[in-house]
Amino acid sequence: MTKQLNVGIVGYKFMGRAHSNAWLKAPLFFDLPARPVLKMACGRQETSLKEFANKWGWEKTETDWKKLVSSPDIDIVNVALPQALHYEIALAAAREGKHIFCEKPLAMNRKQAEEMLRVCEDNKVKHYLNHNYRRTPAIAFAKKMIEDGKIGRIFHWRCAYQQDWIVDPDFPLTWQLRKETAQAGPQWDLNSHAVDLAHYLVGDISTVSCLTTNFIKERPLADESTSGNLSAATLGDQKGKVTVEDAALMMVQFKNGAIGSFEATRFATGRKNGLRFEIYGSKGSLLFDLERMNELQYYSLDDEEGTQGFRTIQTTEAIHPYAGNWWPAGHIIGYEHSFVHAVADFVTAIVEDKTIKPDFNDGLRIIEVLEAGIQSAETKQQVVL
Repeated sequence: MTKQLNVGIVGYKFMGRAHSNAWLKAPLFFDLPARPVLKMACGRQETSLKEFANKWGWEKTETDWKKLVSSPDIDIVNVALPQALHYEIALAAAREGKHIFCEKPLAMNRKQAEEMLRVCEDNKVKHYLNHNYRRTPAIAFAKKMIEDGKIGRIFHWRCAYQQDWIVDPDFPLTWQLRKETAQAGPQWDLNSHAVDLAHYLVGDISTVSCLTTNFIKERPLADESTSGNLSAATLGDQKGKVTVEDAALMMVQFKNGAIGSFEATRFATGRKNGLRFEIYGSKGSLLFDLERMNELQYYSLDDEEGTQGFRTIQTTEAIHPYAGNWWPAGHIIGYEHSFVHAVADFVTAIVEDKTIKPDFNDGLRIIEVLEAGIQSAETKQQVVL
């Protein structure tokens, strides 16, 4: 591995750490055609930024993202920020000819997403949208099983993405709870992952019906200096209005005739990051639970009569996508490994000039579904895509 690709990251909190770990680990476990170099980290707070850079091994720091994007020694711009900040940075990076590794959801609306995709394609840069769950071995193997006809024609998709971090009414009004910085609540944040998986495993969606609700309409104002943190401090007795939904329920029809449901909520008490889906077909079924991410449940009608039942596939063997790069069979991997897999695929796509999915085109299609859901909830009518 002689070639190197210099990475500049914008954002250094939760996703900044997850992405930094991935850039460091990918060349240690995957035979990459180029070595990613942690060249520059960017953030607004200089002191904490330098602490982050020193800890993770970023060579330089910068507090102005425009200088990072225009730097001649940066090949890849890694956008590890909330969605309200993706649009401007991605456009600038593409116009500078930089490849883009971007956190999800892609943008704040369809118009932004369309322009981001167009500018990337006009400037012929690689663009990757980090829906990392596609790259867990169990889900990637589920994709292969579906393509191999193991469950036959798909009839049903059922998905629930549930968290509980805002059940407490005294939790502050962080950026995730304001439309101007988040666009929507779990419909945007959580259902973006769920819709991506549905597109990946089942197919395109043709119609959307949606219900949203708010359980707590006002919250204590957050201290903006800590609002990037889910445990942000409050500003005392002052309160502000929650301007995004607390929960969303979508029903959809897929273009291939399957039907599906999506539940996204931050009020599922006891669920910290519970993502589960079920796929039912004419020959069998597949079930996945992120809290048991190394397992895939499979039911097959081809099994002998009297012995049929759901079996557990441990997706830790070399036959399972990505798993062979890690540990011996039976030794599980975790959440952070999906980011490593994404980095490995992204570096390979750049050097070998291959397409990597999901990209900004996929991100646009996801946003079309999410916006249709919001429109349906507001008009109380089905939306046809």
